[in-house]
Formats: sequence, C-alpha cells, structure tokens
Amino acid sequence: MRDWQGFAELAFGQYTAPNGVVTSNHRLSLDVQLDTSIAPRWRAVLADRLDMKWPAQIGDEHRINTLKEAYVSWQASDERLLDLGRVNVRNGVASGYNPTDYFRNGAVRSVVSSDPGSLKKNRLGSVMLRGQTLWNGGSLTALASPKMAEQASDTAFSPDYGATNNQNRWMLTLSQRLTDKIAPQWLVYGEDRQPAQLGMNLTTLAGDATVFFVEWSGGQSRSQLSQAGLAADDTSYHQRAAGGVTYTARNKLSMTLEVAYNDAALHADEWDALQRGWPLAYAQYRLWAQAAQELPTRDMLGLYANWQDAVVPHLDLSAMLRTNRADNSRTHWVEARYHWSHTDVALQLQVNSGGPLSDFGATPQQRIWQVSLRQYF
Repeated sequence: MRDWQGFAELAFGQYTAPNGVVTSNHRLSLDVQLDTSIAPRWRAVLADRLDMKWPAQIGDEHRINTLKEAYVSWQASDERLLDLGRVNVRNGVASGYNPTDYFRNGAVRSVVSSDPGSLKKNRLGSVMLRGQTLWNGGSLTALASPKMAEQASDTAFSPDYGATNNQNRWMLTLSQRLTDKIAPQWLVYGEDRQPAQLGMNLTTLAGDATVFFVEWSGGQSRSQLSQAGLAADDTSYHQRAAGGVTYTARNKLSMTLEVAYNDAALHADEWDALQRGWPLAYAQYRLWAQAAQELPTRDMLGLYANWQDAVVPHLDLSAMLRTNRADNSRTHWVEARYHWSHTDVALQLQVNSGGPLSDFGATPQQRIWQVSLRQYF
C-alpha cells in the first residue's frame, strides 16, 4: 500500500437564490494525504486540500486551502503513542449532530457538500500534543491544544490558527469495551472561557442488522445567544444530545433515524422573536451557529440513508433529510456516485425549504445541483 494518495475533482453546477436568480457554480479541488514512516517507530502525517471556486467563496478570494492534518507520531511502545502537530480530532457516534465533537467549532474553511461526513473530514485540524495508552478492550487519550492566535483568517493559504487555536483547550477520553455489544466512551473537555464539559458516546448492537446509539454532552456554559454576543453572560447548566437507530439490510442499504437536542440553543418562542427582531442580530446569530456547527434551535430530526451497489454494482446512493422542529423548515440532499477503479462521477442535488427567515428557508442557496468528476492518483 502506498504512503500517499490524492485526487483532483472538477465540479460544475448551479444554485438558485430565494429571489429566483440562478448562478453558475464551478470548482476545482486538489486533495493530498501522506502517512509515511520517517524512522523506526516514527511516522509523519499530512493531509491538505485546495478548493478553487467560481464565483469566489469569500470576498474576491477564489482559492481556499485547508490544512487538515500535519503531525509527527512516535510509538514509544506497542501500547503507547504520542502525536505532535495539527490533528483533526473527530468524536461522536451520531450521523448528523455530534455534541461531543468539541473541536469542530470554526474548523470548516470551505464547504463543498452538506454531507456531514464531508464536513467532518474536510476541515482544519487543531495544533496539539496528544498521548494515547492502549490495553485489551480500551484506551485512554489525553491532549492539550494551546492558544496560538486571536482571530480567524480568510487569506487563501493561511494555516488559520486563529480558527482552531484561539484559546487553550484540553481533553481526556476513556474508552472501554464492557461486552461484545456495548463499548462506551467517556470524555472530559475544557477550554479557557467555560467550565469543563462531560461527554459520553455509546453504541449497542440489537441483532446483526440494528445498532442503537446515543451521544451526550453536558456542563456549565453560556447560552448560544450569549456566545454569539447578543446577550449578557448567563452561565448555567446545559446539555446536548443525539440518539437514534441504524438499520442495515442485506442489500447494503443502511438507514439512520436520529433525534438531536440542544438546550443551549433557542426554543421556538425565542427563535420566533429573533426572526421578528433586529435583522443584524438575527444574521449574527445564524453566522455564529454555522461556524460552531451548532443547532440554532433546540430540536432537530434527521433521516440518513446510504445504499452501496444500489441497483447496479459500483453505484452508491446517499440521502439526507433534516427538519427543524421549531419552524418546520427542511433540507433535502441526495447524491448518486458511480465508481470505476480510479475515477468517480457524482450528481448531487439539495433543496432547502421553509419560511423566508426559517433555519433552512433563509439559506442563500435554495436549490443546488452539482456534477463532479474525481480522478484518483
């Protein structure tokens, strides 16, 4: 197996704004990943992505580079590992909303798809020192991520430390398999501007085809309205959760039903008042929620499906439906992707619906379609 891999992807499509104006949208992406040994027990990891978009994504900047990972790893023994550098730490067992994915805030520089998997993978890692100890059926991981800059950058090739390392953060993660079907994970996360948060991830098998999952995070924190700069400090106990069930049929069709909850977000009456209030406050809250990848309101329902080798071999179908229960707005996303040995071709379609100031109805792109050609090398 090669130490490196990469691909080039060319995409073109259109999006329709709420006023009906149709705009062409083109993209060229280059993605490279390297994982290689540099000495006995030492390896280097690099993952980088460059997106070139027309029209420009940020101001007049057509190019956005995302340094996903860049770190060195030392295997002190068969049971102990140490990593130093930029690492994309992804936590959580839910499909759409991950309360324990603590390092997602501000990490996405370039959105190329609404697919939750794409948002988790194509984002900035955080600079950190991470150590891990392994044992039979479990592990303990500790990491420290220091403050390196104050503000995020929109410069094309900036490492953007201000997006991921704008405060000191730390996390402890303990995993232990209890039975063949139950493997919980516990997390403790801390940062400069709030008390420590507790987290838990749990999956359990119910037969050969069904998996139940729950993900939870809780602790003292400010409300999201306060974190967005629209209210005074109102620190109190808040919790976030996501849970559901995944069923996988014999024909490789997998379906997930997920319920998400966040009591630090706005309840329906507060969301309605914000929509009717000062437009700049509404826009500021939406921008904060998007950057933090948080639910803007308390409840969200999600249905996710993936069908490998659908109808014919090498054809994969994926779909997502998310509903905001506070305003009944929805987003629908589907993708058909056909694989050859070194080439993929994909068609994506997304439709957002709802009132003009609703969660999904207020998005600037109401309908989006895109065709992409990906060549692996």
